[in-house]
Amino acid sequence: MVRDYEIFEPGEFTLQSGITLPGVRLAYKTYGTLNVQKSNVIVYPTAFADQHYNNEWLIGEGMALDPNKYFIIVPNALGNGLSSSPSNTPPPFDRANFPHVTIYDDVRLQHQLLTQNFGIEKIALVTGWSLGALQTFQWGASYPEMVERIAPFCGTAKTWPHTFVFFEGVKAPLLADASWSHGQYTAPPAAGLRAIGRVYAGWGFSQAFYREACYWQLGYQGLEDFLAGFWDNNFLKQDANDLLAMLKTGQQADLSANAMYQGDFEKALKSIKARAVIMPARTDLYFTIQDSEYESGLMPRATFRPIESIWGHFAGRGINPVDTKFIDDNLKALLAE
Repeated sequence: MVRDYEIFEPGEFTLQSGITLPGVRLAYKTYGTLNVQKSNVIVYPTAFADQHYNNEWLIGEGMALDPNKYFIIVPNALGNGLSSSPSNTPPPFDRANFPHVTIYDDVRLQHQLLTQNFGIEKIALVTGWSLGALQTFQWGASYPEMVERIAPFCGTAKTWPHTFVFFEGVKAPLLADASWSHGQYTAPPAAGLRAIGRVYAGWGFSQAFYREACYWQLGYQGLEDFLAGFWDNNFLKQDANDLLAMLKTGQQADLSANAMYQGDFEKALKSIKARAVIMPARTDLYFTIQDSEYESGLMPRATFRPIESIWGHFAGRGINPVDTKFIDDNLKALLAE
């Protein structure tokens, strides 16, 4: 199978935990051409359980992320199966032995890719959904002089307690599956993976989405068809240890949890110099609009623009054309400033 992405291998990479990965790999794909001034850069990190191709719905001619205008870099998050992950890392850091990775670690490695591989000094925009939104905020806080604009959607600057609890509920059925075998499984723990999908199904979309049977718009013939076809299939093809690694990354997310800000969350938000458009979904059940509104109020150059949608967290997934247009229109306006 022909690989449609590239690998950045800077050598040793020391994580926030103090553990050094001896041969870290960052998988990434680029779209468009870097201009001579290196001023047309957009960074678009991946979300939980996603890989670069899952981001392509927001990239295209005539869209805000137009490869004819911009050089778009989609870095795959650590743990997602393409970049260094439990499933592809040799001993002693294979499978359940893979060390904890933070959002800060992801962004530091991405920064190395941009500066060392491409010589990039300025970023026109960082944007992302869900776990990608957490990385977007981190970019703005970690490199305030480098990032000119940020546009996180359906994601917050840290994982608030209720969202942490939600992630615990996602993990629980997998950890309870005897075939998971403490991460040393020889065959996929299918029952646990399927159960993750069923748990997530009640959180990914809003009550109104189900009440109005919007899954018919996605081609499903009924509720059970949607649960099996959309949710079961999504998680059954994932590696269990990879999922758990990314969940842990998401659970511990906090843009101030580093030496630069030493846990001062408000200071970190106030230090973001980028022009920002914050786009939570009105009906997101775990990255809530209230948390996003609080965070945007602390940012000096932020505009708060909720996605008025009943598609919940998945308003930011590119599967509802109305929501996609809203996100794209706001990105166009932000890039035009």
